[in-house]
Parts: sequence; structure tokens; C-alpha cells
Amino acid sequence: MLKTDTDKYVYFCFMASIRQNKVARLLQKEISNILQFHTTEWFPGTMVTVTIVRVAPDFSFAKVYLSVFGNLEPQECIDFLAANNKMVRGELGKKVKNQLRIVPELAFYIDDSLDYAEEIDELLKK
Repeated sequence: MLKTDTDKYVYFCFMASIRQNKVARLLQKEISNILQFHTTEWFPGTMVTVTIVRVAPDFSFAKVYLSVFGNLEPQECIDFLAANNKMVRGELGKKVKNQLRIVPELAFYIDDSLDYAEEIDELLKK
């Protein structure tokens, strides 16, 4: 039984079923293809990579973590994708219509795991 919000977060992130993992990998691949196809018009001079996709247990919601390198600020890319969420979700629906019954709602976040790893390395060197 889940009693607090933090328990829900732990369940959402770490206790994924095999089906959730398969759907997450499918979404990661297809969202990457969509971003790769539109990268020159949406993010000129910038490389955007989908690093992690986390899917809710009921497959209605997905958190998409992006790594951004290049001319644009990461927050600009996230804001652009949030503003054009319907278009990205529509294209995703066309690609996964035969595999998924429900196309999950998408939320885009900056993946700061590289920054975190660098910070840990710096602290360990001291």
C-alpha cells in the first residue's frame, strides 16, 4: 500500500513492470525519431537526445528526460516541446497506433544526470 506522495514517486520510478519497460523503450525510440526528424527546424544548431522515459503503471502518462547540447538553452527546448506537446503526441500516436491502445500524455524534463555525476566526481577529488 502506498501512503505518501514519496511512496508513489518511488513506485512510479523504480518498480516498473516488464510491460512498462517495454513501452518506455518503444516511446523513447519513437520520440527520438520524431525529434531527430524535426531537429533542424525546431532546434537549429542543437542536439537533443531522449535519455530516459518513465511510464506510469496505467500507461496514461510518461515523463521524458532530455539531454540538450548546443546553441539553445535546455530550458528553451523544454518550453518549446511543452508548447508543442499536442503535435509531438499526435505524431507519436501515428507511429505507435498498432502497439498501444492509449498514447500517454507527455511531460518533458531536463536530464541533469551528467551534471550530477560531474559534481560527484569533483567532490570525490577534494
